[in-house]
Amino acid sequence: MKVIDGGVTAPKGFLAASTAAGIKYKDRSDMAMIYSTVPCKAAGTFTTNVVKAAPVLYDKKIVTESKSVQAVVVNAGIANACTGAEGFGYCEDTAKKAAAELNIAEDAVLVASTGVIGMQLPIQKLESGIEVMAKELSDTREAAHQAACAIMTTDTISKEVAVTFEAGGKTVTVGGMCKGSGMIHPNMCTMLGFVMTDAAISKELLQEALSADVCDTYNMISVDGDTSTNDTVLLLANGMAENPEITEKNEDYRKFCEALNYVNTEIAKMMAGEGATALFEVKVIGAKSKEEAKILSKSVVCSSLTKAAIYGHDANWGRILCALGYSGVEFDPEKVDLVFESAAGSIQIIKNGIAVDYSEEEATRILSEPAVTAIANMNQGNAEATAWGCDLTYDYVKINADYRS
Repeated sequence: MKVIDGGVTAPKGFLAASTAAGIKYKDRSDMAMIYSTVPCKAAGTFTTNVVKAAPVLYDKKIVTESKSVQAVVVNAGIANACTGAEGFGYCEDTAKKAAAELNIAEDAVLVASTGVIGMQLPIQKLESGIEVMAKELSDTREAAHQAACAIMTTDTISKEVAVTFEAGGKTVTVGGMCKGSGMIHPNMCTMLGFVMTDAAISKELLQEALSADVCDTYNMISVDGDTSTNDTVLLLANGMAENPEITEKNEDYRKFCEALNYVNTEIAKMMAGEGATALFEVKVIGAKSKEEAKILSKSVVCSSLTKAAIYGHDANWGRILCALGYSGVEFDPEKVDLVFESAAGSIQIIKNGIAVDYSEEEATRILSEPAVTAIANMNQGNAEATAWGCDLTYDYVKINADYRS
């Protein structure tokens, strides 16, 4: 596998466009379109929140029932959530307009929205934006980047990743973009993710690969403990790499899953650091099972007190041990080891559940880096899992306190 500079236009046959439709923002682009020149197999995963936005309900139907998908239309600023039948109708109107402009079937269009909950979409602005984007679709790197920027809300950076790998003597590419800042928590966070590939793969294995991968990527990040109404990850495969179609779990499928995992992991980690001064990674090793390792790592990464300590560059190991203890997993606290790592070095804090003689100054230096890892060895087994989050900052509170205004 090779990491390349790219986004959703990196795979063959995918084009992108963006525009400033004036949906909520007055000084920036707020709509994006992704289009494949040929029909795609489609897979999707969606929010576990009981309150599901109209685009989530619409896309679940399309992914399940449509034979193929060819376009995705995304808007930022208004989430089209808690909008009833009128909001769902706007999803249909958006797809109908895109289908007409692109000369494709209406059920070949997926839609996504992110932004303020409870407001109705200004559908005429969306339709005008679709007209503009349909004429400006491009396969350039810049088009992909501008599309990634257009779907941002309180995000401070755009998020894009692309990789290539060999399958059946052909070069296959996987490229993705996402947005996500506030309202992020395991079990799909407040995020929209769009991953495109030119791989030839069956719809069944495409969905299986995505469903399995979100468990170890998007579902392992947390910023604030809130699970959004709009969470969506869409995976489209158009087959233009011309590799032998992947229809069974062979070596090519393993390579595809590895590439998908890399793209999803990297953009998930980008989201975990939004509105923060540090990406906080929690790696639990030596657990009895993978499930227990996941629960333990999530418990630490979700701890507000631990996140505050990371912001203060404070090796407050008691908060981590406490978060492990209330996770619901049974373990022997007198067997736990804890290490902090960063680009500045590594330092052991706990050995067998008791603090070792370490330098507070050295610990602070290590915790002052923009990416910090806590490694908790439970010494109970061989399973491990990693969760990602961030420190809790003044800026995060400010960004999300006045979002609607």
